Amino acid sequence: MRAVCVFCGSNSGGRPDYAAAAIALGTHLAQRGIDVVYGGASVGLMGAVADAALAAGGRVTGVIPRQLVDRELAHPGLTDLRVTQNMHERKALMADLADGFIALPGGFGTLEELAEVTTWAQLGLHAKPIGLLDVAGFFELFLRFVDVMVAESFVPAPHRRLLVTADSPKRLVDELLDWEPITTIKWLPTGGEEAR
Repeated sequence: MRAVCVFCGSNSGGRPDYAAAAIALGTHLAQRGIDVVYGGASVGLMGAVADAALAAGGRVTGVIPRQLVDRELAHPGLTDLRVTQNMHERKALMADLADGFIALPGGFGTLEELAEVTTWAQLGLHAKPIGLLDVAGFFELFLRFVDVMVAESFVPAPHRRLLVTADSPKRLVDELLDWEPITTIKWLPTGGEEAR
C-alpha cells in the first residue's frame, strides 16, 4: 500500500481525542512510508493529518475543488496540491491516487465520501480496503446502522466486512494490509435469499 486516502472533518470536533488521533494517524502513515491523500485543507482534522505526516517526513497530496480553495484554506505546504473543477472530480481523483481509504471522525462530507467508496467496492469498481479509525466510539452508531441494513437485507452480510474498524492507527493499518477483497455480488437473488 503506497498511498492511503484519509477522509475527515474540516473542523476539529468537540473532543481533543479527535485531533490527537488525526496527528497519530498522519505520523504513523509517514513512518510506515505510506503517502497521505486527502481533501487539501489546512484546517480541522484535515490540517492535523497533513501537518503530522509532513512533520514526520511523509508525502502528502491534497485534492481540493477550485471553489473551496479560498473557503477551506488550501494547505500551502503540501508535497502536491491538485485543484479540481468540482467535488465529483475531487473524489474520483482522491480514489484514483490511493490504494486504500481511512475515515476519521467528521461530518456530512466525511460520511458521504465513506459511503461512496464503500458503494464502489460493493459494485466491484475497486478492491481497495476501507478502514474506520474509531476514536472514542465515534463510529459505533454508524456501524450499528450498517448492521440494521444487513439485517433488513439491503446489504449482503459479507459486505459488512468491507468496513475494517480499529481504535489505533497501527492496528488499523495492519488490518488494512491483511484485508482480502470481498467477492460477493451486491444484488440478492430473487426470493430474498442472500447471495453466497
